[in-house]
Amino acid sequence: MPEGGWPVIVFVRGSAFHEQNVTDYSNYFVRIAEQGYVVAALKYRHSDIAQFPAQMQDCKTAVRFMRKNAERFHCNKDRIALWGDSSDGHTVLMAGFTGNRAPDTDAYAEESAEVNAIVDWHGPTDFAKMNFYPSSQNHSDPQCPEGVVIGGGDVLEHPDLSAPASPMTYLSADMPTPSTLIMHGGRDQLVPFNQSCRLYATLKALGKDVTFYKLDNACHACYGFRSARALRLVFDWLSDRL
Repeated sequence: MPEGGWPVIVFVRGSAFHEQNVTDYSNYFVRIAEQGYVVAALKYRHSDIAQFPAQMQDCKTAVRFMRKNAERFHCNKDRIALWGDSSDGHTVLMAGFTGNRAPDTDAYAEESAEVNAIVDWHGPTDFAKMNFYPSSQNHSDPQCPEGVVIGGGDVLEHPDLSAPASPMTYLSADMPTPSTLIMHGGRDQLVPFNQSCRLYATLKALGKDVTFYKLDNACHACYGFRSARALRLVFDWLSDRL
């Protein structure tokens, strides 16, 4: 065990904000643990029972829980990263960008929700812009994942709901932002590739530590994201920041 304990990765498995099958990603968790990380796999309140911000609040609670129980799990409370894919790339961006700021929760409030780094795999970043780029889904419909998570409203007709639920809303030059790694498939048929492009450009313009990898032939969560090469890109990046 390294001095101070093992670094922690809170992993949030994508599910279109619906109920997650966390064990489906056990292969990821094993491969991450083999690199010397404690993996905390989060199962949150999904959108069928709780709308935004419940998901990102549960993510913050997971971070605080790991800090509170660092000695029990032999982990380092000062070395924590978030990693999520698809809808939960969104969740980890929201939790990481806001940290101890609203929308927050009182659970384990004595601990900080701040993290060192965020790994975002093809997550939505700006709900209102998703429908302006090619996708296999209507991203403004009240029954789409984004519509359901904001309470069943049309995303474009309710900017008062969609803007607070978009990670891009919480970026500014004067607010600290964790180091961020973005990875997106060039053939993603569901979450428009432009969502990651806009996030990268904004973070770069604000002077944040951000890295962006395009997996040319990868689709949404497949054809590349389970490869050893993709995971090596993440592990190499994390080794310098965690």
